[in-house]
Amino acid sequence: MSGPFPSTEGNAVPSVDGTDLGDTLTDLDGIHPGIDLIRDGVRLLAHDRLDVNTTQVLIAALAGSADGTDVLAAIGQLVARLTNADTNPALRHLPLDVQKDAAHQGFLTSFHLGDSELRNSAATANAALDH
Repeated sequence: MSGPFPSTEGNAVPSVDGTDLGDTLTDLDGIHPGIDLIRDGVRLLAHDRLDVNTTQVLIAALAGSADGTDVLAAIGQLVARLTNADTNPALRHLPLDVQKDAAHQGFLTSFHLGDSELRNSAATANAALDH
């Protein structure tokens, strides 16, 4: 969603190129089409001209939802799915102890990324934008 102000040099949204975010997006290039879609989405969000309300909604949707329904939790849940032989047939040929260890670590990833403590900073930033 675009904000109410026209784009001019003085108020243009700066590029992520040459920043930590831009470098990370570059490093993730070509791993998988799904990751490329995520990269494109992150770049779009970073370059879009937003208003305060949309910014708040995005912060909550990315990592600041009080109930854990955000992108951060979804990534944790995806890691758990990818590390479980029941939901990822590519792992089924591995020894059972390896499968169990991978599934356990994936569960822990999902558990930790779903922790409400992880959302406190994003939620606090979101609240700070209420004026």
